[in-house]
Amino acid sequence: MRERIDSLSNKKIKLAASLQNRRHRNREGLFVAEGIRLVEMASASEWSVQYAFYTPELSSQPRGEALLAQLEQRDCPLYEVPAAVYQKIGSTDTPQGILAVMAQQKSRLDDLPAAGTELYVVLDGVQDPGNAGTIIRTADAVGADGVILLNGSVDVFSEKTVRSTMGSLFHLPVCSEVTAEELLVFADAHQLALYATALDETARPHFEQDFRQSCAIVFGNEGSGVSSQLLQAAVKTYIPMYGQAESLNVGMSAAIVLYEAVRQRKFRD
Repeated sequence: MRERIDSLSNKKIKLAASLQNRRHRNREGLFVAEGIRLVEMASASEWSVQYAFYTPELSSQPRGEALLAQLEQRDCPLYEVPAAVYQKIGSTDTPQGILAVMAQQKSRLDDLPAAGTELYVVLDGVQDPGNAGTIIRTADAVGADGVILLNGSVDVFSEKTVRSTMGSLFHLPVCSEVTAEELLVFADAHQLALYATALDETARPHFEQDFRQSCAIVFGNEGSGVSSQLLQAAVKTYIPMYGQAESLNVGMSAAIVLYEAVRQRKFRD
């Protein structure tokens, strides 16, 4: 179904615009995915696309029309809007003319797989959407079994975080608003080794850790790092640095540690 909306006062337009606010996202259980590639990946996933807005320019492009046809096959209502209306609901600097309103799909710790070789990625107070999205994307790339966001971390359904995941949000379970206590209980129940990145004299280099076992690796807040509660319960690890840089971005740190886990699991003799 395709219809035309020209009014800024339309209820669907107002709702989509309100989803830029976290409180409204939580109340409605919805979020926005914007951009051709992101909506393509959303459409190819099992996530629910409630409806989508597009511009005439988008539908005039072969790739754009193919995406609209794919959404139609999913019985997704489509609404053509003029540029002025699209501008109200979109947030990208260079809009591509397609925006999907989607239902939030929240995983719980109990939903996560427990086959005995799990690799979980934990974000403890990571607050930058770009960092969080990059870590989720890296977790997807290494084949992690899930991402766990503890209380105090960024909203995984914010537009910036969703964009930064580059569609990986739709590929693996993501649990949010988890307490440190819940994580510790989960790790104990599933016999997970708990690792935490830390600049600590008792920490060992990441390449000396055994990531072949079922484990959860915790990456902390950009400024304060992993919370003391988790540090006390975890094996501390760090990335050696031999130049003059004081630290690494948490997204980069996660990539380095997680690919060491991949090396050990996939390539170690």
